[in-house]
Amino acid sequence: MKRIHQYLSIWSITFLLLLTLVNAENRHPIVLVHGFLGWGPEEMNGYSYWGGLHDLEEHLESLGFTVFTVSIGPVSSNWERAIEVFYQIKGGQVDYGENHSKAWGIIQKPEKKVYPGLYPEWDDEHPVHLIGHSMGGQTIRMLAYQLNRVFYADSSTGIRERGDLLGRENQNWITSITTIGTPHNGTTLTDIAKRSVSFLQYFVGLAAAAGSNFYDFDLQHWGLEREYNEPWLSYFRRVREHAAWNTKNFSAWDLSLDGARQLNTLVQMDPNIYYYSYPLYATRLDSATGYHIPDKGINLILQAKARLIGMKTAFWDDGTASDSTWFQNDGVVNTCSQYGPTSGLNGPEPIAEYRPDEPAIPGQWYIFGPINMDHWYIIGQSIMNAEERTNLYTIYSDHCKILWSLSP
Repeated sequence: MKRIHQYLSIWSITFLLLLTLVNAENRHPIVLVHGFLGWGPEEMNGYSYWGGLHDLEEHLESLGFTVFTVSIGPVSSNWERAIEVFYQIKGGQVDYGENHSKAWGIIQKPEKKVYPGLYPEWDDEHPVHLIGHSMGGQTIRMLAYQLNRVFYADSSTGIRERGDLLGRENQNWITSITTIGTPHNGTTLTDIAKRSVSFLQYFVGLAAAAGSNFYDFDLQHWGLEREYNEPWLSYFRRVREHAAWNTKNFSAWDLSLDGARQLNTLVQMDPNIYYYSYPLYATRLDSATGYHIPDKGINLILQAKARLIGMKTAFWDDGTASDSTWFQNDGVVNTCSQYGPTSGLNGPEPIAEYRPDEPAIPGQWYIFGPINMDHWYIIGQSIMNAEERTNLYTIYSDHCKILWSLSP
């Protein structure tokens, strides 16, 4: 599988040109938001979601960037994950909102979810750049939606929510949103992931390899916590048996074709935010069958899933079926779904190829790629040697340069 050298030959040479064309520069912090089944810096015995054995945050900070990494519910809904991102950055008691909590039977303010704040200064004069991998890309779009509106505890009475996030408008707190391998329009793998324990085996294996099986689903708002010295698989079994799996307030719904359409209808583009997307692929067309088959270099855990997505027809609730354009994938997400939101009832959001010789404008998706890379390689998993790691980190450092060159 071609890794990233083609990407570097196309883009790296042009980054310096971009920087020379832009006069204004910002130094806003960059926040990394993990995807479905992700974990934070305190978990997995130091094995990083962003970088694997070599932490990406530390690398970017060594280059002078200000970077924060959040740790949010790995299987929670985008609504709840976005709220957790807010309070981890800003600080304070997580508040999922009275209306949302009553509707889904969750604890509105879990006692243990109180944070000092990674960046308490965060406001419209001190905005941030958000980078989300996989479901994390959906999550940060949801956060932008929550920041820009006032929500009501009871719409019939007009009583506002009381939290710092949901109870007031917080305009212009985000400079840019970058999504990497994000299922903007859902993934046809969702029903497989929902039913199959094997989807977690990769992460359990990583924990074991790192010398620890510590992993937390962060489901205190469900009233579900890991018990002291409870075996991880026992804890996982209790999570799997929870009733929330069958509701629409859960990651499986948000990642489905219909769940993503619902999100895209609700969460619309902010004309003041710069948008970037990195679509990925790790399959190739098999001319004999018309399906897509995995590339040779794909992560072994993802091979079977890539093959299945490469031949799977999926259906929306209205009976519409996906076609062959959905076969190309990165082992987890259909490539066509990664470019940007197109399935909302309001129509597709504007999407264009990124051109370094043209100034970026907010309210427009700019696409890098698609890049020949699987869903986990892009975040540093399965990196085999120092050269691969250096080349991968070049993608991130070059993109951070772009972010810091945007007009504040």
